Amino acid sequence: MAPDDFQNVITTADELRALVGTPSELVQHKAITHLDAHCTDFIGRSPLLFISSADASGRCDVSPRGDAPGFVQVLSPQRLLIPERPGNKRLDTLRNILEHPGVGLVFLIPGLGEALRVNGTAKLVRDEALLRRMEAQGKVPLLAITVEVEECYLHCGKAFKRAQLWSPESWPDPATLPRAAAILSDHASTVRMTEPEVALLLQESYTKRLY
Repeated sequence: MAPDDFQNVITTADELRALVGTPSELVQHKAITHLDAHCTDFIGRSPLLFISSADASGRCDVSPRGDAPGFVQVLSPQRLLIPERPGNKRLDTLRNILEHPGVGLVFLIPGLGEALRVNGTAKLVRDEALLRRMEAQGKVPLLAITVEVEECYLHCGKAFKRAQLWSPESWPDPATLPRAAAILSDHASTVRMTEPEVALLLQESYTKRLY
């Protein structure tokens, strides 16, 4: 179906609000502009976050960052610091920050349905003293992402409850899961690597180049 084949498209905020309704008073007043004790505790317990960014043209991206709980450091009520561990070197998020510093973060804690959302302005920093504070497995990150906090709030757990994400009994049989090596082999077909070759490359990356 082409985009112009849709017969009923919402085009205004008023139309959207009329359809969905108005948020409760609690929801309307839950956002704060700094990291308080609750937010700091949540971030300190979170081993995984997702960071959204966009380039100067508005092209969007979202990417995960993960490590042991506490890997993201709260420097002040207005500032947090995310170490940049080795990745695939595409640098999507980092290049976006250079072009357009606005970012959105979602922090997760395993087993907890609610997530913490933090919005703000990001920079890439290389201050040696800060980087050394985030050393892990004997490796100091090359750089870090600092975020000046503008808004943060708790996101309700409905999506996680519907997905049953933290319910092991709902998880699929591992043998039926998509095979990452097969996907990469097909998507990067011009490289002409077989699935077993890609699988070996992935395993080497996960075991030797995590930090």
